[in-house]
Amino acid sequence: MTTSMDWTRLISRDRPGSRLLIILLIAIIAVLLVAPFALTGAKAISICVKIMIFAVLVASFDLLLGYTGIVSFAHTVFFGIGAYGVGIAIIRLGASWTSLAVGASAAIVVSVLLALVIGLFSLRVRAIFFSMITLALSAAAQTLATQLSNLTGGEDGIIFRLPPALMPSFRLLDTKIFGLTIDGKVVCYYFIFAMSVTFVLALLRIVNSPFGRVLLAIRDNEFRAEAIGYPVFVFRTLSNVVAAVFACLAGVMLSLWLRYTGPDASLSFEIMLDILMIVIIGGVGTIYGSIVGAVAFLVAQGYLQDLLKGASAALGSLPGIGKVLSPDRWMLWLGLLFILAVYYFPTGIVGVLRRPARRLDSSSKPSAKERLSIVYRWMGRAR
Repeated sequence: MTTSMDWTRLISRDRPGSRLLIILLIAIIAVLLVAPFALTGAKAISICVKIMIFAVLVASFDLLLGYTGIVSFAHTVFFGIGAYGVGIAIIRLGASWTSLAVGASAAIVVSVLLALVIGLFSLRVRAIFFSMITLALSAAAQTLATQLSNLTGGEDGIIFRLPPALMPSFRLLDTKIFGLTIDGKVVCYYFIFAMSVTFVLALLRIVNSPFGRVLLAIRDNEFRAEAIGYPVFVFRTLSNVVAAVFACLAGVMLSLWLRYTGPDASLSFEIMLDILMIVIIGGVGTIYGSIVGAVAFLVAQGYLQDLLKGASAALGSLPGIGKVLSPDRWMLWLGLLFILAVYYFPTGIVGVLRRPARRLDSSSKPSAKERLSIVYRWMGRAR
């Protein structure tokens, strides 16, 4: 009998399944790791932080959609609870690590209780009714946040300070490293980076555990899973709770970076739409897809206006081109890019990269009906 611990059991043994995907993931992690030293400008760093936050948020949502077959529109509620929990605790208790821990812990407890209530009262109904219930809950949470101004700051939200080590005025080192001053902003960046990596690895371990395998069985055929002895309702409720906890932690990460939270920053329905788009672009039913999808969507969202501005300036002399490529129409172009991504890559970027290398002739290409049916099947599996 050996006393040594098998550390490989602490993380997922799941493999990306493609050399291209491995290279892409390594490149993403490397860029995020050196971003404060290699990238200039607040915009680029903010996009990197959003990628790390949304990787966790989208992966937790994919635990519901891709692995359990649940379509929930209340995911931003838990995201907002995490953000508001930290902000309220720091304002009431002061800017300290203890306040941060208390706020995050209280937010997790509230998220778990709310997720249990949603599961106990809603997951017994059919998918469309559950989705409508969660949509109503999301709208109610946003309205509640705007009306409880004494607690949440109303529509303006709340601005707060963090522990001194995470504030920009803090200096970790007196000397610069590769020309960069290691201040509290950099410390906060790498703190969020460590949290993001840890949470994504934890989700990978969960979906590849026996618990995750049961969720896949329920997603594929809930009646068969129940027939062989698995309590479907219990596992669905647990999946909802686990997803809520990680969404709450993503909200904590957001509040750490912004030092602000408000209804538009953490509870808006636009965030929910972004989550859905990232899941589909990256690939439903794969944690790796949340990382790749977050990069593709947030980079496009952040720099599409700049690209359109350059293209409009270069081609503005052509009749009508200047208006079509106007930076004000960036949402239109983003929507078109999303439609093309769904049409040509219905299994997401990760699904395409995981395909075995083969020659794509006319007989191997999926038809338009097959492309769309894959998306509809994922969205309609929960019953």
